[in-house]
Amino acid sequence: MSAPLPPSPRPPDARLTDVGRLVVRCPDRPGIVAVLSRLLADVGANITDSQQHSSDPVGGTFTLRLEFVLADLAARRHQLEGALDLLARQWEMTWRLTEVAHRPRLAVFVSRTDHALQELLYRVRAGDLQAEIACVVSNHPDLEPVARGAGVPFHHVPVTPGTKPEAEQRALELVGDVDLVVLARYMQIVSAEFCARFPERLINIHHSFLPAFVGANPYQAAHDRGVKLIGATAHYVTPDLDAGPIIEQEVARVDHRATVEDMRRIGRYVERQVLAQAVTWHVEDRVIVEGDRTIVFA
Repeated sequence: MSAPLPPSPRPPDARLTDVGRLVVRCPDRPGIVAVLSRLLADVGANITDSQQHSSDPVGGTFTLRLEFVLADLAARRHQLEGALDLLARQWEMTWRLTEVAHRPRLAVFVSRTDHALQELLYRVRAGDLQAEIACVVSNHPDLEPVARGAGVPFHHVPVTPGTKPEAEQRALELVGDVDLVVLARYMQIVSAEFCARFPERLINIHHSFLPAFVGANPYQAAHDRGVKLIGATAHYVTPDLDAGPIIEQEVARVDHRATVEDMRRIGRYVERQVLAQAVTWHVEDRVIVEGDRTIVFA
């Protein structure tokens, strides 16, 4: 039986074609919201959502996320970008403008467990995650039927201690220029070079409520300590193992009767929720990295 063909790209939702997002960061001082609102009003944009944060009103950093509607956004983007460039020079501002209709391309890395991948596939199919899964990469062949069944290309790239650099390079060639890489229970440590390829665009789910119980077998460690809460942490990946900026966390209660396998089973439900939420927030431009922390406009 032949493998299913990859799905055709989903056409943009007509309701989203004129919707934009603007994320701005600059030194905090009076008037920032006013000038940005004036800029958008001058080009005919209507602000529909606004969230902001100041690290310190005196000498801190101001962060703002706006959603707006602007007729013929794609055609008028150049005009809006020119106005933002001028404002950025005046206010020492960095900014990012995205069109909501754009569907970012994701590469998902997995090993043998499928729960996190299944959740991402479901949310894309249901329209809850406005993204396209471009491919699935794995160091084991186990999940090929899951990916192929969803019409997503699957690449098996075996990894051994002696071939790790070559395998990682092959994986990078396969994923190409995707917008985001998701480590959905990929049980390999990626190199500093891999991290540098996707700065603030590489998300991992760790099956522990970090910073507790880092490493490869946190449920056993949690069981041995008799914890009453277990959890999961989605974070950006940096060269420092399990120490990147945290995006989302969740916990579940357990008691003395829970075995290690009970914890793993309960943890799978927490992990899939936490990872999918973190990826969704990233795709929706809701996560801004601030040093070792994140600002999340949820």
